[in-house]
Amino acid sequence: MADYLPLTAVHPASFDPGTAQTPGSLRLAAISRDHGITTDLWGGTFLVEAGARTAIHHHGKQETVVYVLEGESLIRWGERGATEALVRAGDFLHVPAWTPHMEINPSKEHAFRWIVVRSTPDPIVVNLPDNYWG
Repeated sequence: MADYLPLTAVHPASFDPGTAQTPGSLRLAAISRDHGITTDLWGGTFLVEAGARTAIHHHGKQETVVYVLEGESLIRWGERGATEALVRAGDFLHVPAWTPHMEINPSKEHAFRWIVVRSTPDPIVVNLPDNYWG
């Protein structure tokens, strides 16, 4: 009989805010080595309150896949942050490694929440200076 690693359920009460953060948002780790899970990935949630925006940041060598669980978000990236995409509940988003970006919540009433999966197990968040895009 084969040896299989155990499945692990991580319930919201166990999501961990003790992960790398970016000003203007809240990341909660769910699937991580800190939870005792043997994995080559990182997974969690990402929340930006109504009317808020994150600082400009990137995730180093990590690729990021996002599923927009609720709300909508405007993402800026590229030369001087001039490129934009709007994602809404039900959309997926891919953020390539090393790509500086920021998320903006255009709603004045509702937060947006994402499910995030990263390509390495240890979260990488590199917060850039406010004047990064000039």
